[in-house]
Amino acid sequence: MEQRTVAGLFTRVFGPPPHAGAPSVVLVHGLGLSGRYFAPLARRLAANGVTVLVPDLPGSARSRVCVRRMPDVVRTAEALARWHGQLVRGPSLVVANSVGCQVAAALAARHPGLAHRLVLLGPALTPGVSAWRHGVRLLADAWREPPALIGLAAADYLLTGPVRFAVSLRHALRDAAMAFESHLARVDVPTLVVRGAGDTVVSAAWARRATRLLPDGRAVEMTDAAHAAHYSTPDAVAELIEKSTTGADA
Repeated sequence: MEQRTVAGLFTRVFGPPPHAGAPSVVLVHGLGLSGRYFAPLARRLAANGVTVLVPDLPGSARSRVCVRRMPDVVRTAEALARWHGQLVRGPSLVVANSVGCQVAAALAARHPGLAHRLVLLGPALTPGVSAWRHGVRLLADAWREPPALIGLAAADYLLTGPVRFAVSLRHALRDAAMAFESHLARVDVPTLVVRGAGDTVVSAAWARRATRLLPDGRAVEMTDAAHAAHYSTPDAVAELIEKSTTGADA
């Protein structure tokens, strides 16, 4: 793995370097976290010769100093578009988790040439659900995740800081209420929506609705996973991603 800072964003690069002619995958993390919890999936994808790019989003974790104020979802997507333009020629496969799915949807809707396919893992936040209810759901999900992930997430939350986390949550709630659904409806590339059967953050009903909103959406439920399926079952998620790019049945 190589580490570098590109367009102000701390970036992990797995597999061949960008511009080497290999297909590229971008992994977009969730609220207040870093790209570290994508490492198992990134290594698995890179083992097949894919360039995997994992940024810390602006204001989060090791990219916290690149902005003075936490950007909203659209501004985060714009920063990600600038970052992508400096790293990759042509579109990438974009894989996102949780609130990162809101960023990915905004990116694909506003910059249709940057993604040729999306994979949304546990697309949060759910429109119409309060911050309190989301918090309760997240705490319930924590008991279903690997203990190592809880420690990693706690360290990332501390690095990002409580104030920035709270501001990011407010931005994400506003985006969920006002823009998330419209962004999904404007995504014009094939999109796979993945939900862990044990996910208490994203309901089955919302996952189905998100899939219906997408012009070319398909849904998969994973039986042995919760909200962070990419961390607990990276091989299975990688297989889903690889099948989605070849058109094979998952």
